[in-house]
Amino acid sequence: MKKYQEIYHDLKEKIRTNLYPAETSLPTEQQLQEIYGVSRDTVRKALAMLTEGGLIQKVQGRGSMVLKQEILNFPVSGLTSYQELTNSLQLSSQTQVVSLEQVTVNSSLASLTGFEPYSKVWKVVRTRSIDGKVSVVDTDYLAEELVPELTFEIAEKSIYEYLEGQLGLDIAYAQKEITVEPTSREERDLMQCQDDYLVLIKSRVYLGDTRQFQYTESKHKIDKFRFVDFARRKHSL
Repeated sequence: MKKYQEIYHDLKEKIRTNLYPAETSLPTEQQLQEIYGVSRDTVRKALAMLTEGGLIQKVQGRGSMVLKQEILNFPVSGLTSYQELTNSLQLSSQTQVVSLEQVTVNSSLASLTGFEPYSKVWKVVRTRSIDGKVSVVDTDYLAEELVPELTFEIAEKSIYEYLEGQLGLDIAYAQKEITVEPTSREERDLMQCQDDYLVLIKSRVYLGDTRQFQYTESKHKIDKFRFVDFARRKHSL
């Protein structure tokens, strides 16, 4: 690991543990040079990583300000589970399983989810809370043919950890659709909010052999998440 990466991780940990609280300034670039015994360029590279990660912001006359972590960067591309995201950011998060049941796919559910009519699926509804406030409602459908057993304990901990670690499934790729939808009465009750709209992410998720094993509807509070992606321009030959 390069020196600027070490400094980045050290500062990130100090921000996480409130050694540098939100809405306070980090030490100046010169002070950081002295603290870590490095050049200004190395310090600036570390600060740039913190800025890109949404942890700090340059403020005229006040240096590098630590930002409140009220908005989470949620990657659109890639297959990062909610649990993996909160673990990577070292956030205090709780998952509550609202319901878990086996259902038979009818024609309308088949059209929505992509599963075959009359097939069996698990339906799991979970809420995700950050700092005691529900921010996400997830509804998952998982093919019973590929996931023969599912419990409240597994759903509360990490379904993907179970699928990959215990069942050995090769989770490979997903098709996603993102829209903004009106909030239902049930969602207002689950989230204990009066928000008129939520961000809805629909995902059909596939194994490496192209079999679909999951359909998910993930509804996020608009003021809690920032949806990000990395785009690279493809040059014509």
